Amino acid sequence: MSAPRITTYREFWPHYLREHAKPRTRAIHYVGTGFATASLVTAIVTENPWFLVVMLFAGYGPAWIGHFFIEHNKPATFAYPLWSLFSDFRMAFTWLIGGLGSELAKAGVGSR
Repeated sequence: MSAPRITTYREFWPHYLREHAKPRTRAIHYVGTGFATASLVTAIVTENPWFLVVMLFAGYGPAWIGHFFIEHNKPATFAYPLWSLFSDFRMAFTWLIGGLGSELAKAGVGSR
C-alpha cells in the first residue's frame, strides 16, 4: 500500500526533510548541489553546453548515492521532481544560514 500523494509544497517540505534525516545524506546533497551550481555557472560563462550534462551528474549522482547507500530510501525526485530540486537548494541555503536545525525539528527529525 502506497502513501497518499502529497498535493502541496507545504506538505512536501517536512516530508523532504524526513527523507534526508541522516546528516551524511544532507552533507552529500550539499556537495552535489554545490557542484551542480558550479557546473551551471561554468556552462553559462563558457557557453559550453556540455557543462549542463556535467551539472546533471554532479547534482543527481551524489544525491542518489546518499539515498541508496546512506539513507536507504528512494529519492523524492522520482515522484516530485520540481519540488525536490527546489528543496535541495532550500535545504542547502537554510543550512548555510543556520536555520536547518529548527526546520528539521519541526519536521520531526531528531538530531543524530
